Amino acid sequence: MDYLQAIILAIIEGLTEYLPVSSTGHMIIASSFFGIASDDFTKLFTIVIQLGAILSVIVLYFKRFFQSVDFYLKLLVAFIPAVVLGLLLSDFIDSLLENPITVAVSLIIGGIILLRVDKWFGDSENTEISYKDALKIGFFQCLAMIPGVSRSGASIVGGMSQKLSRKAAAEFSFFLAVPTMFGATAKKSYDYYKAGFELSSEQINLLIVGNVVAFVVAMLAINSFIGYLSKHGFKMFGYYRIIAGVAVILIHYFIHPLIVI
Repeated sequence: MDYLQAIILAIIEGLTEYLPVSSTGHMIIASSFFGIASDDFTKLFTIVIQLGAILSVIVLYFKRFFQSVDFYLKLLVAFIPAVVLGLLLSDFIDSLLENPITVAVSLIIGGIILLRVDKWFGDSENTEISYKDALKIGFFQCLAMIPGVSRSGASIVGGMSQKLSRKAAAEFSFFLAVPTMFGATAKKSYDYYKAGFELSSEQINLLIVGNVVAFVVAMLAINSFIGYLSKHGFKMFGYYRIIAGVAVILIHYFIHPLIVI
């Protein structure tokens, strides 16, 4: 991986982490196009730069993270399903991380769902999340273990299915991203350390650059997304996902094989 590739991947992470379009899916497609998807450092990089995106949420919603103990308990309840299923399905998830076709199919299916989600659930004015709601949102989030599904999209739809407003569902999804992404980063980093993987000084610099870029871009993306979602809903994202998924399939089979084994 060179610096240009690192910056491009970090921009993709920052733009897509909190949008319902799948950041992991987009980074798999981009890294496959670059021919570096199967590289161990690339896999670590795409996980670790999530820390930059995490920090953007903490900075933007700093006061909300100190509102009450109840807030943290609900995040913990929502986080538990990802911990359990993530540990149980770790090897299976890793086997999917180099396959853009899995991403493409997930993008299309998720796009179709997003085209219908506003009609299914509407936009209520409810902003109160119960512990039962939090647990259900946590299970919805687990769908994003399939590359291309979108962690934010799954958890936002999960929130709306519990009669939350679009904005409340989106913000809870942002908050839930902090323990989820931090946990995934910590586990993946530990796995690499345990396997004896050592970072060179250049790779450390790439991780620093990636996190800085992801942080700045995610800050901009979150502010724009909340405003757009409150006014217009999910349709644009649904159409984008379908177009992107079809494009990946066409490119893979007719122009350039994206899968790198």
